[in-house]
Amino acid sequence: MILLDDLGYADLGCFGSKVHHTPHIDRLAATGLRFTDFHTNGAVCSPTRAAFLTGRYPQRSGIESAIGFVRNEGVPLEATMISEGLRPVGYHTGVFGKWHVGHVEVFGPNDQGFDESYCGNNNPDYHSHVSRDGNMDWWRDQRIADEPGYLTDLVTQHAVQFILQQKSRPFFLYVPEFAGHFPYQGPGDPPHRTTGREWNGDDKLGPLPKAQHQRAFREMVEAADASVGRIVSTLESAGLRERTLVFVCSDNGGYLTVSDNGPYRGQKADLTEGGHRVAAIANWPGRIKPKSVSATTAMTFDLMPTFLAVAGVPVPGDVALDGVDLGGVLFRGESLSPRALIWRDSDEKAVRFGPWKLIVKGETTSLFNLDHDVHEDHDLAGAEPARVRDLQARLTAWEADVGPRAVKSVPTAKWE
Repeated sequence: MILLDDLGYADLGCFGSKVHHTPHIDRLAATGLRFTDFHTNGAVCSPTRAAFLTGRYPQRSGIESAIGFVRNEGVPLEATMISEGLRPVGYHTGVFGKWHVGHVEVFGPNDQGFDESYCGNNNPDYHSHVSRDGNMDWWRDQRIADEPGYLTDLVTQHAVQFILQQKSRPFFLYVPEFAGHFPYQGPGDPPHRTTGREWNGDDKLGPLPKAQHQRAFREMVEAADASVGRIVSTLESAGLRERTLVFVCSDNGGYLTVSDNGPYRGQKADLTEGGHRVAAIANWPGRIKPKSVSATTAMTFDLMPTFLAVAGVPVPGDVALDGVDLGGVLFRGESLSPRALIWRDSDEKAVRFGPWKLIVKGETTSLFNLDHDVHEDHDLAGAEPARVRDLQARLTAWEADVGPRAVKSVPTAKWE
């Protein structure tokens, strides 16, 4: 599982980019399956990651917005993560990159089923590895273990080493890349952050003037593409490629200052499509038909049940997953039946059922038909009152199930 960060829907060549050169990910798309209606469970980092790791709505883990640099907030240790689900059949598990579902030292991956980890809590400086709170943020197995190197290169190095060391046994490799989240720093740009102070305001964005952010973002995306290329080529050279499912997507939409969300309205942190509809690719030679395209509506929390099913692992009896197995979509070209999908953050809610999407923000309720209006320009709430009532009822039932909004000690905006 390769999770890119803050990548817009159209930031890859295979999804229409004319700016970014991404031949390795494009090759996965050409020889595998592209999703055109794939969504993240949140429009910012932490909720999507929590949903992927648990197969459940992130609200069930108390994660509704981005986690700041606090030690008392994270996916509960008693939650069952995909790493723990794969253990009974002998999978060795590793995560290398951005954790961001709780402080690594307190809610870290090794305490939640991962056998090996090299992680940052949030998004450190790509060169100095200092996070926005002014502390070093590169951890090996939940202990600070800084080492020199550009973060994307370090993630790749450890992922490749993991594959080579585990090639004779089943393994699950989770690679949450840091790129292209700020600070905007290409491989050749200077380090910026130092320890001992917080890095907020424009300082959080890195050492470059804003006029250079798009150039740096392009280099970051292309470095992530090269990382994917090295990981896939390592699988090939190890003789594992035809035995390995590879999935690539982003954790949310991109910022419009540097990114391209294609035909979709809004950006990261918005519950319009640009905030959570993302590029997604599945590839498995011999199992997934090349040049496949699926318009089925899927979500990040579907990946845990999918991976468990591929591994032949039953869902633990005490775990009720919200996601569903995408095996029929991946391997047989099937579609999923319509189901209600819900998003909720600190000031906005949205529910999707079939082509219909309801957005509630404050006292304003809007309704869109995505089959005819992907940019969400034409509010149909006044013309479709019965549809509004139906979707509101689905949203109300979901909120009664998952519980009220969590109260955060740190405003989301400070950490995004």
